[in-house]
Amino acid sequence: MRKSDRILVTGSAGFMGSHLVNHLEKLGYDVYGIDDLSGGYLRNVTNKEKFTELDLRDRAKVAQYIERIKPTVIFHLAADATEGRSHFTPFSAVDRNLVAYMNLLVPAIKHGMRKMILTSSMSVYGAQQVPFTEDMLTLPEDTYGVAKASMETITRINSKVFGFDYVIIRPHNVFGLRQNIADPYRNVIGIFINRLLAGKNFFIYGDGEQTRAFSYIDDVIPPMVRAAVEERCVGHAINIGGEEVVTLKKLAEMLLEVYFGGKAPKEFQPKHLDARPQEVKYAYSDHAKAREFIGFKPETSIREGLPRMIAWAKEIGHQPFVYLEDMDLTADTIPKTWGEKLL
Repeated sequence: MRKSDRILVTGSAGFMGSHLVNHLEKLGYDVYGIDDLSGGYLRNVTNKEKFTELDLRDRAKVAQYIERIKPTVIFHLAADATEGRSHFTPFSAVDRNLVAYMNLLVPAIKHGMRKMILTSSMSVYGAQQVPFTEDMLTLPEDTYGVAKASMETITRINSKVFGFDYVIIRPHNVFGLRQNIADPYRNVIGIFINRLLAGKNFFIYGDGEQTRAFSYIDDVIPPMVRAAVEERCVGHAINIGGEEVVTLKKLAEMLLEVYFGGKAPKEFQPKHLDARPQEVKYAYSDHAKAREFIGFKPETSIREGLPRMIAWAKEIGHQPFVYLEDMDLTADTIPKTWGEKLL
């Protein structure tokens, strides 16, 4: 990646995308951004002159935009990043991930794109042995993971046919400032905090023994850019994220302690609900390749990141949760907070 490149960031008004745009601009790159604002916010966009509201499902408008901008490097972050919900919204999972990506990739190839940095997901691993390593087969447990795995495969194939470079980034459980805390379907830390902002307790699905390694945003964005610049990363999938493995029960304890500055009042203790269908219980990644290729080392612990996110969330205040009007499919197995809109 060169300073002369014209860089496009999709999902640039979103959580990770807006941080990425800001980081690239600080490094002196020429950056353009697009977002359909379905999960992002204009308040996250600092350079509105180079921002365009655009839905990647609109094939004709995307083709026109790419023909006009002619990006040489694309960071693709736009997504319907809803693993568990994708069982019940498969059309959205496919249209906003796989179809949207094809609508972007085809004109980008036509108009001279040199490199694609595809943001994939840890969900492609499914329920395999932890920690997940990049040499594992992709065995997703949900439609979202299937779409992401397909996007990875399509990228590899088209790279061979049309001669562009690519890097696949697999982040996991990212949290921090600007996250969409109004989404009732994803971002567990954001949901927990938003419930507390409303003066209510939160819910944990299952026994709370699910394990995750949460990744603070400032530990994720710079390594993504280093992977885009480092030639050794071309043609590779690379895990990036936190390494501090905790259960959701432990996460809840830490969050309550930080939020209340000590022991939380009894009425704020979490309520347990039935486990979500097909939820991968143990999910966290190995980062040996990232350490070898780009010197990756996460520096922000959960206990350091939580106060920063909580302080920011208190500034913006409680956000009403935004539910979908309808799901593509419904069943008795739908998580209770979704089906009954409990949040």
